[in-house]
Amino acid sequence: MEFENQPLHRQIYARQILAKAGVSADARLLAAFATVPREQFVGPPPWVYNDFRNYRELASTDPLVLYQDVLVGLDTARGVNNGMPSLHAGALHALGIRDGETVAHLGAGTGYYTAIIAELAGPSGRVIAVEYDEALAEKARQNLAAYANVELVRGDATEWPKEDADVIYANFALDHPPAAWIDNLAVSGRTLFPLGFPAIDNGRRSGFTGRAGFLMIDHRAKGFGARFLQPVSFVWAEGQQPPPPGRHEGLAEAFRSRRGYQVRSLRWREPPQEGEWYGEEDWGLSFEEV
Repeated sequence: MEFENQPLHRQIYARQILAKAGVSADARLLAAFATVPREQFVGPPPWVYNDFRNYRELASTDPLVLYQDVLVGLDTARGVNNGMPSLHAGALHALGIRDGETVAHLGAGTGYYTAIIAELAGPSGRVIAVEYDEALAEKARQNLAAYANVELVRGDATEWPKEDADVIYANFALDHPPAAWIDNLAVSGRTLFPLGFPAIDNGRRSGFTGRAGFLMIDHRAKGFGARFLQPVSFVWAEGQQPPPPGRHEGLAEAFRSRRGYQVRSLRWREPPQEGEWYGEEDWGLSFEEV
């Protein structure tokens, strides 16, 4: 994974993406974005991109047009995209994946960001990529066949990883942290996922977030640190049980408080505390440091 040996257009793309993400010095991430060919993960042309209102066709079949900071449609009927590169670059920089680490990439889509993660974890690392949608999972399996350090699983990503992982990166939104993402997070490990509540469209829950933030949880010796990185908009998790009464209303109220930036820790399997940003019986987000 050497940056200088990659095609010039991918070098330019990587520099632009990291600059937009506010990442000024991360040579390994820069090289990973320059190394992985995006065209191998988005299917054949014609390609479409999402301008946050509609899908529009890219008026070219040259793969060069894919190397810009756009959402490329994968399953437009369901609003599933190959996500915004600068958003993922910022997230992966925050996660700081190191050589030899075990990473669970949940909601892998067709595997583009899984491949970038595999470059960061290196040959001695391990990446478990989980995708719920059968068609996307099969495409990811084909796209990632050359990556010996990647295991592709078709299944419910809220049930993974099954054993300790150093990094857990979820690319779909939920209204709670699943037990597997916390209980199987190694000491010094990091979990990052969009926490929020779904949008309501004509009285029914839509497939996207109404409000969400990228929540980083890190496992420390005495508990779990937590902080929101930024607001995000993501596809909502599929195949989940209905939430307990009041959860979405409570999260909506918490986001309206505009105090998410003050969250510092996750309460996990301990009694509720007063004054939390949001809390339930078994978990909560607190302003207190660990």
